[in-house]
Amino acid sequence: MRILILHPNFPAQFRHVATAIASNPNNQVVFGTKNERPEWVIPGVKKALFKPSRDPNPNTHHYVRPLESAVLSGQAVFRMAEQLKSQGFVPDIVYGHSGWGPTLFAKDIFPNAPLLCYFEWYYHAYGSDANFDPKDPLTIDDVARIRVKNSPILVDLASCDWGISPTYWQRSQFPPEFQSKISVIHDGVDVDYFKPNPGAKLVLPELDLSHVNELVTYVARGMEPYRGFPEFIESLAYIQERRPNCHVVVVGSDRVCYGKSLPSGETYKEHMLKKVPLDLSRVHFVGALPYGLYLKVIQASDVHVYLTRPFVLSWSMIESMSTGCLVVGSDTPPVREVITDGENGLLADFFSPKQIADRVDEVLDHPTRMAEIRKKARETVLERYAAQNLIHRHLQLIQDVATGVLNSKSFKA
Repeated sequence: MRILILHPNFPAQFRHVATAIASNPNNQVVFGTKNERPEWVIPGVKKALFKPSRDPNPNTHHYVRPLESAVLSGQAVFRMAEQLKSQGFVPDIVYGHSGWGPTLFAKDIFPNAPLLCYFEWYYHAYGSDANFDPKDPLTIDDVARIRVKNSPILVDLASCDWGISPTYWQRSQFPPEFQSKISVIHDGVDVDYFKPNPGAKLVLPELDLSHVNELVTYVARGMEPYRGFPEFIESLAYIQERRPNCHVVVVGSDRVCYGKSLPSGETYKEHMLKKVPLDLSRVHFVGALPYGLYLKVIQASDVHVYLTRPFVLSWSMIESMSTGCLVVGSDTPPVREVITDGENGLLADFFSPKQIADRVDEVLDHPTRMAEIRKKARETVLERYAAQNLIHRHLQLIQDVATGVLNSKSFKA
């Protein structure tokens, strides 16, 4: 089978799939991406770089700018694909992430190749992430902009042969008339890599916490309201007051990946540390970490706090559960799909720093009682999110779409 995978980043959600397909020498895998970093490689996967000819015009209406960006990416993929054709590569299937634009013209570039789209998120002004925080109300501009933001995704929904979403919560955000065209298969976690290490103590190249008996962890790509960073920092004030020997490790970059930046130009880390007085000798900001060091953090963690608006679920929560880490998660729909309170983790009100701290106390005060919850967390991942099991479902879905077993004519809306 010849497959063209499309995503601006590499390898993104396609790491396990691309690795599995490329492991068969009878397959040919080309990954179209903007990521030029040569150190990111997958054996047997050929990178094909695309680059938009320009940035969106700053004079374009701001509702339409994301669509213009998507069209420019789609055009760049078109040019890249013409080069692939000239080299004799015509895929049996195109599999790409919807929303950024690379898949927009896939059916025009390769009209005989089925298109499978990875549908991660469909935007709504009301009922999910955008209007979740009552302190951050939407403007009329926001509402209109959010509706138009779905434009490239709607093009893909109409033109693709089939779709995939990683969770039922995420699929539920898409228009009902398209949902039966979307299968739910999680990307999966490598459970042999993200495994428990009982009694582990945290030692990083520039941080030795081997003497610490109470370790709370927090992981996110950025420090931002979408992932509950302000609420987490506020909860630390309670935790530090009650637990003088507790240390906290924060993994992530001091930036905004989702949502709005502060109008003052401050980062949320700067803003919250001014607002909330903390003993910073016991709060360790270690930045973004490579997988090996990140693994050490969650293996050594006594409590891992994961907070999110009703939005895309982070891999980090499931990876933490896979190590047998006890997760205190926000009581929001994406988390509730995975965690049942008191069974395989604990839930807390996203907007209640005190309740988050109370639940951390509950874990640290009752280590024996929590052992069964840790065990159940690992079992949940083994049963539902193990990449080693899910990869077979992914590969079968790709095969079914490539051979026409599943296509846009076979679903009933």
